[in-house]
Amino acid sequence: MPRYVAFLRGVSPMNAKMPELKRCFEQAGFGKVKTVLSSGNVVFDARAGSELALARRIEAAMAKHLDRSFYTIVRGVDVLRELIDSDPYKAFRLPADAKRVVTFLREPCKPMPALPAEVDGARILAVDGGEIFTAYVPQPGNPVFMRLIEKTFGAEITTRTWDTVKKCAAA
Repeated sequence: MPRYVAFLRGVSPMNAKMPELKRCFEQAGFGKVKTVLSSGNVVFDARAGSELALARRIEAAMAKHLDRSFYTIVRGVDVLRELIDSDPYKAFRLPADAKRVVTFLREPCKPMPALPAEVDGARILAVDGGEIFTAYVPQPGNPVFMRLIEKTFGAEITTRTWDTVKKCAAA
């Protein structure tokens, strides 16, 4: 049975408990459910289906079992492993302390923005289908990175560090 990762937008330990989220996925009929970190990453087995259909099924299950829902983007674990193996950051010279970040879209971006784009050290490096690859050097109290992403791609996205994506693919 195929393995998937659901990336939920806006989840934190303050607004969603991981055991409840896990139970919600199990009640929706998904198998081998595992949460990764406390930021809305759920790995699960499901019959093959479109990522969009799975996302909608998950959102409906959350509305039913949690009395709230989080915007959900689904990717197959195999897709994430291919992404990791391709190392989309290798073509760019990034500072050693740069955070590598992947922003997920439900559907490929249209129209394509001019790239690379940069604001105050936050850089959108590339877009490949429904994944946006960015990097930035963290600066205290400076949310420029998320402003740049949302201004360019809108709010129907969710973002994870490269390390989190690797952990999800390995779970």
